[in-house]
Formats: sequence, structure tokens, C-alpha cells
Amino acid sequence: MQENDIALLEQIVKAIADKPEKVVIERKVDEMGVLLVVHLDNQDAGALIGKEGSTIAAIRRIMKLVGIKANARINVKLDVPPKSNKKDYDKPSTEDHSNNPRKL
Repeated sequence: MQENDIALLEQIVKAIADKPEKVVIERKVDEMGVLLVVHLDNQDAGALIGKEGSTIAAIRRIMKLVGIKANARINVKLDVPPKSNKKDYDKPSTEDHSNNPRKL
């Protein structure tokens, strides 16, 4: 089953991603079931999540069916690099730094 669930998820995610070469899937098994962690490029996250999460929800439903067939609980988690915060950049100054004495 290990090869089947990873191969199916990888095929689905790579078909959606703009940068399929950056898609890596990690499989973890514990007492709660199977966790498939999808590592992908920041730019592909929006396409994979979809509008209101519809795409990732559909992917999770498919993987849940694969798990039911194999008597295992499969969960899918997206691991996306953090987005750069827009507040981190330097805002342009509103002060007048010119030597022009005229007032506006």
C-alpha cells in the first residue's frame, strides 16, 4: 500500500503544480494512521488548495477512499514555506528630502 498511496498523491499533485520538480511527499506512520506530508513550492500552494479549499478537500477525499480500501486512515498535510510578510519591506518615506525651499 505504501507505494500506491504515495504514487497516487504524487501524480495528482504534480499534475496541478506549476513546479512539479519541487513536489516531495513524505510518509509517516503512527498509531493514528498514515500521514502524507506534501512539500511544495510557495507559488503552487494556491492552486493546490483551490477556491475555499475545494481542491485540497477533493484530494483528501480521494486519499481517504484509498485508505478505506487498505484498512488504514490516511491524512494529507500541506507543508508550504512561509509567505514573506508585506510588512517586512521598507515603506517609502513621505518626507521631502529635496533641497527645494518651496512649499506645496
